[in-house]
Amino acid sequence: MDSGTIHTLAASADSDDPIMALGAIRKLRQELDRVEVIAVRRARNAGASWQLIAIALAVSRQAVHKKYGRS
Repeated sequence: MDSGTIHTLAASADSDDPIMALGAIRKLRQELDRVEVIAVRRARNAGASWQLIAIALAVSRQAVHKKYGRS
């Protein structure tokens, strides 16, 4: 994870220019989604259950399994 990128984007999201802020927010969401995928994969590889991951993400087990589970 490149925390520098996340910090930079978060700072840009507070821009006085609303269009610049919106662009930074979009990029920040994309980066956080990417990091979340990696964290879920690492948790599963470490033996975490879908239920435990769901609790950590504050969503239902079904939602997290649907989003990240493999068919």
